Order: sequence, then structure tokens, then C-alpha cells
Amino acid sequence: MASSFDMTRRAALHVLGATPIILGAAAPTFAAPYKPSFAVSTPIHINSVTLRVRDMTVMTAFYSQVLGLAVLSADADRTILGADGVALVTLLNKPNDTPDDPSTAGLYHTAFLMPDRKELGRWLITAYVNGVPFTGFADHSVSEALYLDDPEGNGVEVYADRPQEGWTWKSDGQVKMGTDELNVDDLVAGLPRDSKLPYSAPAGFRIGHVHMRVGDTALAREFYVGATGLDMTALIANESAAFFSNGRYHHHVGSNVWQSRGAGKRPGDMSGLETAAFTVAPDLMEGLRSRLKSHGTDMAEEGSTVVALDPWNTPIRFVPGA
Repeated sequence: MASSFDMTRRAALHVLGATPIILGAAAPTFAAPYKPSFAVSTPIHINSVTLRVRDMTVMTAFYSQVLGLAVLSADADRTILGADGVALVTLLNKPNDTPDDPSTAGLYHTAFLMPDRKELGRWLITAYVNGVPFTGFADHSVSEALYLDDPEGNGVEVYADRPQEGWTWKSDGQVKMGTDELNVDDLVAGLPRDSKLPYSAPAGFRIGHVHMRVGDTALAREFYVGATGLDMTALIANESAAFFSNGRYHHHVGSNVWQSRGAGKRPGDMSGLETAAFTVAPDLMEGLRSRLKSHGTDMAEEGSTVVALDPWNTPIRFVPGA
């Protein structure tokens, strides 16, 4: 191991809060054959997120160079980024927005899923040697995760799932998800230590889940289970966080009140999350419409897409597709 690279657990702590990097040219597009991850193979799964941003240049550079997304289209109002030609993140140019407030309902983090553990280790090395600041590392039993913030404070998780055959499902239908120390040494073992930005995301890189700040996890459960038809897969004992999914994935949606308990409607002129979108199998769309109507959820239809407001006034989009 080169003396300039020391990614032990102790050394990893020194990159928490490290100096942000200065970014240059955009990352190139990368495409290759891949097997879709389990997270995006279920009948309902995360499609994309849209963020309101105050500095389009800086935010585009972060998502293209640090996370390796390709710029699919760009104009003065919006930039769309993705992988394998699939749109994952849309940035809306809102320079006059007020900064996001963690005490409000909104985005806790967007979780970008690597196709395998080796790619997660490679990205960690790239981020580390280029001075990308982290906010945490965790072993969640079902996955291994790295945490950071984008330049405007939106949470980001980059993670890799462990094989679903090894997940532990309890008798109450909940999956075991821990928060243990990540074995960083093992994650990067045997991988090359030299890596430069811009980074290019590997084939199959997708958003595996979104984690939301909410005012009340019971209301979140009523919306995601009662109205949209997801299953609750985990509930922290004091109900400070609840997790939901489709198709026995560990979670497509997380919700917590750790900073936002009691939060009301999200302001419309605040940077951060504008909307989150799900892909829904076409044969499930009619049932989704019926549940939303029966639930009394504010909703609208934009062609074949259904848009519903969550209890905190965030539009959640449901797009038919595979």
C-alpha cells in the first residue's frame, strides 16, 4: 500500500469534514452491459429525484465529477444527469431560493446504489484520494454505506447491497438493518490506490432509495403504506424512523423525525428536494390511482404519470415503466 494512501478505519475519520475539492471538467459518459440491481428490479422502485439548487455550476460539477453522472441535457433552467442514458438527478436553477433547513420536511439523503461491492470500494478510494469530505460510514447488515453532503447540504449516500439471500427477515415482516462500524480496510482491500477525478459511474449505477425528513413517521406510514401500497420493512423502536419498500427490498423509502419532528408543509421557495419519482409496473398503476383516491390524497395526472402530494406537500411522481 502506497504511503500516500492510508484508508484504515482510523485514517478514514480524518476525511470527515475534510476540505471540499475544486472541480473542473465534466465526467465522460460510461456505458457497458450490466445486470440490474435487485433494488430497481421490483415492480415499484425509485426512478429519480429533482433538486432545487442555488448554484447550478457547482452542483452540476459535484454530481457529474464526484458521483460520475453524465450530463444528459442542460439549459439555463435545468440540468438532467444520469447513467446508462437513464435520468437520475434533475437540477432546477433557483438562485433566489432560501437555503434548505434541516428542521423542515424534505430530503435526508439520496442513496446511490453501486452494482457491486468492488465498485463501492473503488469509488471510496477515488473520493478519499481527491479530498471529498465524508459525514459517516456504516455497515447496515443488508448493505455497506458511505455518507457525504453535496455542496448545498443535501445528504448523499453511496452504497452497495449485500446479496438479498443473506438478509434476515423477522416474523413481523421487518428486515434486520443494523448501524455498525464499516470495515473500511476490507472494503478497499486489493484495489488500486490511484484514482483521479472526474469519476465515471459504472454501468448499472442507480438510485436505490431516498430517505426523507418528515414531521411524523405515522403520517409517513399512512402515505407510503396506506396510499401508495408499499410495505413497512422496519420501524425504529421509538418510531423516530420508518422504512418502506416494494418486493421485499430492504427499503426504497426511509423517513425520520431526527431533526424535523412536528414539521409542517415544506416551503415552496426552499432549495433542496423538489420531487421524488417512482417507476411503477404498468399493471399496478390503476390500483395505485384507486388507493390514492380512496385515501383522499391530493393528486393529479400528467398523461400516464400520477403526481401525489405527501403529507408535507412534496410532489411524489409515479411513472409507469419496467
